[in-house]
Amino acid sequence: MSTRMSRCCLLLGIWLGVTAGLPAQELPLVLSTASMIDDIARNIGGANFVYDVIVPIGGDPHIYEPTPRDAHKCNEAALILRNGLTFEGWLNKLIENSGTRAEVVTVSKGVAAISSQQYTNATDPHAWMDASNGVIYAQNIRDAMIRLAPELEADLVASYERYKRAVEETDSYVMRQISSIPAEKRILITSHDAFQYFGRRYGIQLEAVLGTSTDADVQTSDIRRLNEVIRSTRVPAVFIESTINPRILQQIARDNGVVVGGKLYADSLGDSDTPAGTYLGMLRYNADVIFAGLSQERADAGDGHHSAVEEPSSITWLWGLLLAPIVLAVVVFLVRMVRR
Repeated sequence: MSTRMSRCCLLLGIWLGVTAGLPAQELPLVLSTASMIDDIARNIGGANFVYDVIVPIGGDPHIYEPTPRDAHKCNEAALILRNGLTFEGWLNKLIENSGTRAEVVTVSKGVAAISSQQYTNATDPHAWMDASNGVIYAQNIRDAMIRLAPELEADLVASYERYKRAVEETDSYVMRQISSIPAEKRILITSHDAFQYFGRRYGIQLEAVLGTSTDADVQTSDIRRLNEVIRSTRVPAVFIESTINPRILQQIARDNGVVVGGKLYADSLGDSDTPAGTYLGMLRYNADVIFAGLSQERADAGDGHHSAVEEPSSITWLWGLLLAPIVLAVVVFLVRMVRR
């Protein structure tokens, strides 16, 4: 055999070896808006699909601003999974601009929604915080995947049944943890109102600095309300959230002699190498942190009574933050007048 023929055979062999390792057809892309939904989808779909997410880990879906890359993801997707319930206010425009032909599925369909305490005719979007709703999410994702790939129905149903059992075990675990907290201490104070479904399911009172959306301004009335709740209930801890600036809540804790009980996850999972790196892991982690924080005794030895004329520094700090732009504008105006 000639040298040239040998080289041709070698190149042909390499090409055949490479192409043999490629799939006959590219797998469909399942695109989720948030990390919790993406994790559920991966558990149902397994290796039958490829997955991506729009809002990255640690991002805040309430105030997310889509990028051109997100429009490309939508265009490439075969299936788009969204939470709905007013969670992704930016999504409709993104989908419209992307030109996608993907089916868009609302995974919270069938959930008993909680009405928003802030906005008329609006709902609280954080339904996944109740693990029993996680089963509904999984059902909707299973059905959407079956419509996308009917030949995989048996596979997808089996995966769903396994995952459903894991969700139900997590639901029972969270119920036990929260029930173990003394009844008078079952008051959860967080950065924003993401735990109403959690509270309804597991029997815990919810209070928060912000409402169901983080796209709002903190009011002095909100801070006064939380100060009063902490003083009247003698709750031992408050809890920050992974996607929200903790400064105001940390100041409220200092003003009232309570501790920050830990960081909770609501609108995003934690990093993949943390206990909150999966949907079920997040729910279990939150339950553990809440149990540890609220089961402890108050660190201060005082009687909990404050002077009626005392102005907590958290409110003073907020007033300073609000007035700073006005003061700066006045100073600039005066400087310009002097220079004239």
